[in-house]
Amino acid sequence: MSEKHLFLFGGGAPFNDSLGKKFAGLSSHNANKVAILFVEQDGWKAYMSRYTDLLERNGVSDFVYISLCASPSIEVIQELRSATGVIICGGETELYRDCIVDTELGDVVKELYVQGVPIAGFSAGALISPSVCVIPPIDNRKNEHLFLKGLGLVNNCVVSAHFTKWNEEENLMAALSKTNLAVGYGIDDESGIYLMNEKLAQSAGQVFYYHV
Repeated sequence: MSEKHLFLFGGGAPFNDSLGKKFAGLSSHNANKVAILFVEQDGWKAYMSRYTDLLERNGVSDFVYISLCASPSIEVIQELRSATGVIICGGETELYRDCIVDTELGDVVKELYVQGVPIAGFSAGALISPSVCVIPPIDNRKNEHLFLKGLGLVNNCVVSAHFTKWNEEENLMAALSKTNLAVGYGIDDESGIYLMNEKLAQSAGQVFYYHV
């Protein structure tokens, strides 16, 4: 069985230097093609360099940009299947969840993950990655603490993004209590963690750990 590699970041791009190098190395075996999943908005093309620059400096030469939609084409699915690394960008968390979780795209991401392809989630991408997607009141239109089904790439933890900026300690503790999961990761902007086989292997920047 292949080792599983998950990178979770508390804010948007760019990668931390150390975790970016790690992701690039894992996604550069044999061929290298990193798929970037994003919700299209004005200026997206210029912003993509924030994801790609460090990876290019560390050996990744090919990128495919997948704009999320309700019904991706067969060609898009095939492009994703051939990726050696996947990045899920940041933005409106519920929208990212709706476009990825319980969809064909999400199924392909999970298949790649099990095969050893590294997956990186930034902000919204990080929040939808666990089995339970916890979205704080500040991050949704209902202004409620939401507990939704996530991708299930990691099953024993809850994740909080923008931890210090959004003053998330109380919400993370409440999420741990409600879900009865073992670990809570509070990840600041410009910070991230690397989980190998669902266990913390490396962190960068400011990360907070909570246990029940």
